[in-house]
Amino acid sequence: MHEADLFLRLGSALAIGLLVGLQREYDQGERRQKLFAGVRTFPLFALAGATGALITDLVESPWPLVAVLVGIVTFIAVAYQANTRLGRMGLTSESAAILTTLVGVLCYYGFLELAAAMGVAITLLLSLKVEMHGIAQGMSREDLFAILKFAVITVIILPVLPNVDVGPAPLDVLNPYRIWLMVVFISGISFLGYLLIKVLGPGRGIGLSGLLGGLVSSTAVTLSFSQRSHDQSGLANPLALAITVSWTTMYIRVLVVVAVINLALVQLLWLPMLASTAVGLAYCGYLYHQQRTDETGDVQFDNPFELKTALQFGLLYAVILVISQAAQVTLGEAGVYLSSVVAGLADLNAISLSMAELSQAGIRVDLDVAARALVLAAVANTVAKGGIVLSMGSRGLRRALWPGLILMSAAGIAVVFLVT
Repeated sequence: MHEADLFLRLGSALAIGLLVGLQREYDQGERRQKLFAGVRTFPLFALAGATGALITDLVESPWPLVAVLVGIVTFIAVAYQANTRLGRMGLTSESAAILTTLVGVLCYYGFLELAAAMGVAITLLLSLKVEMHGIAQGMSREDLFAILKFAVITVIILPVLPNVDVGPAPLDVLNPYRIWLMVVFISGISFLGYLLIKVLGPGRGIGLSGLLGGLVSSTAVTLSFSQRSHDQSGLANPLALAITVSWTTMYIRVLVVVAVINLALVQLLWLPMLASTAVGLAYCGYLYHQQRTDETGDVQFDNPFELKTALQFGLLYAVILVISQAAQVTLGEAGVYLSSVVAGLADLNAISLSMAELSQAGIRVDLDVAARALVLAAVANTVAKGGIVLSMGSRGLRRALWPGLILMSAAGIAVVFLVT
């Protein structure tokens, strides 16, 4: 190994240990409590791991590295015993020290990207103590069992699902493994928003509820605030703001979903989607300056990891895949547009995944056709939510919301048909 390469690997171990040590030292100051290791000791742990691995290579024997690891574990065990005598319970810093040492070993053996990722993950977990405890304490028993059921079924079932097409056209788009993988993906995005709401609390302001709610379900935000508008007629503009924010978040979410499956489609889709987003944000600014409020926004969301919800989405996604493929074969481009509009009325996630899947390499659906179809689906979905406001919202809410609905929809359609 060249000397420069060796310095890089040992230097990486030192840097990662320093990152973890800085966090531990900061936490020590916050809690005003002495820890057994801080900003100097953690880099030494990482260097010890890397040096042990180096000596093991030099003498061609595993025992030097084993001796280093046993020595560090023994030191940590003694420190833990001393802390317990002082009434300080917990293994967080001790566990981080062992992991930091092993990260140093990874650095020496050239796994620098993995070691850096682990270093960041360790520091993040150490830093998010309050937030993670808040998540755990804010979860209900139903939340926990929903996550566990989904995790068990995903871990056990997903690897054994056949990764093959199930039949001739139009059923050749059905692949059990990929369908369930997309269910996991969409549920994960929704669960991220669900966790953020749990951490921040549902009552942090109407605008924030709209933003986070857009990650979970913009339909739920629209429905909840439309019903609320009758009880609080003076909040028409703030409620309209929250709904518009959730719709705007929905357009960004479509781009993220498509980007994971088909980056080539994103190159055609980003401009019309961002056009609708920009118009939506501008209208949000208008609503915000029209009337401000300190009112909170409480929207109830179901855990997106519920098995029933996941299975329903998987079935809907499979049906939309088949319908879109059949429409393309029988009616051409017009069939794709028609099926996308209809599907967008029901679920934007499913049609987004379908178009991203069908337009890969432009084999089944041309990329420009898929881009137009997705914009039409997004507009149809927005119009459907506008229908919820029209049928369930107060007169003031309808008056505040309809200009934003028209402007966002028109911007997306105009841009996509001009650029594709």
